[in-house]
Amino acid sequence: MSRQTNAIVLTTVMCLAQVGTLIDVFSFATLIKVFEAEWMLTKAQQGWISGIYFAGYVLAVPVLMAITDRVDARRVYMAGALIITAGATGFALLAEGFWSALALRAICGFGLASVYMPGLRVLVDRYSGANESRAIAFYTASWSLGAANSFLLTGLIEEAFGWHMAFYAGAGGAFFAFCLVALFLRPVPPQKPEHTTRLLDFRPVFRNRAVVGFIVSYAAHTWELLCYRAWLVAFLAFSLTQQDDPAVGWLAEPARIAMFTALTAMVASVIGNELANRFNRVRVITIVQCLSGVMACTVGFLGALPYALVVALVMIHSFLIQSDSAPLTSGVVSVAEQGRRGATLAMYNFIGWAGGFMGPVLVGIVLGAFGQESVTGWGAGFVVMGGVAFIGAATLRFCAGAHRQKP
Repeated sequence: MSRQTNAIVLTTVMCLAQVGTLIDVFSFATLIKVFEAEWMLTKAQQGWISGIYFAGYVLAVPVLMAITDRVDARRVYMAGALIITAGATGFALLAEGFWSALALRAICGFGLASVYMPGLRVLVDRYSGANESRAIAFYTASWSLGAANSFLLTGLIEEAFGWHMAFYAGAGGAFFAFCLVALFLRPVPPQKPEHTTRLLDFRPVFRNRAVVGFIVSYAAHTWELLCYRAWLVAFLAFSLTQQDDPAVGWLAEPARIAMFTALTAMVASVIGNELANRFNRVRVITIVQCLSGVMACTVGFLGALPYALVVALVMIHSFLIQSDSAPLTSGVVSVAEQGRRGATLAMYNFIGWAGGFMGPVLVGIVLGAFGQESVTGWGAGFVVMGGVAFIGAATLRFCAGAHRQKP
């Protein structure tokens, strides 16, 4: 089998596996109105359940990614897929209110930490060549395909069989990913660093100024993206209440629109990476983040516009949010010290995804502070969601603006 065929098979397997593990990721966000009614959840509680998933991710990812500098990431990945399987099954069987949902979603977030970036490490440890950034872009883009699939399958299965079966589907997808990686990928020992440090000594990572720039920029990206995914269905549901005739067709229901925005984001990730490869990576990311920030600070105040226009705006916003995802990840991999990719990606994700935990919670608190849902409340929520994009753009420009990207 040729090296190029190996690369194609490897990338395909990892993308399919990621889609499987992500069936569960936005199940709660898709069904947020169902749980609001069934469990009488406040907006703040909804934000906590959405955010705790990413808190579980944040707490686990530094250790797990640092371990991949010493242990084959494939082993970490397979363990994580089984954790998601157990967590999603537990949610279907045991969740009955705020506290049980909080604990079980944290477990699933821990599982995600074992598969998402370890999966990228599985990929880059097994293929490094002229098209490495493109392989990373496809893997990153498959996150959006997985998100779209999560919104779609969760909505369809809940309508037909109830919410419990939707979470069983998430468990099945994660087990499918476990089987794919176990069957198709062979063990590969990780590359050793030139100078060995203690497992959780991340000081060498922070001495790399370009890496710091990409980390902060990614934190801003993740804050906005995961706030957007956590609250999009609820925002669209609010927009429908502002319409003279709120009835919409099957494809225009909020969960379906969320699916379409995720598919749009998948294309955006690949296009963004191609632009970054052709032009200056830092400049492309900076422009995209500024445009996304402007969009976020605007769209929340427009929820009472005609629904078709609101849908068009959130589609554009989704495209902008995701356009910098692959360029950021490819960029941090390219500037990471050899032998410290695991530690670099650990901090990249720990700091980046901390925003994924805090952001949805803060948006929920802001929405709750306004009491009854309103255009002003959603506008403020979206400002909280996207205003950090300007910080990310400025930091990346300052820390990594002079770095010359690899051709």
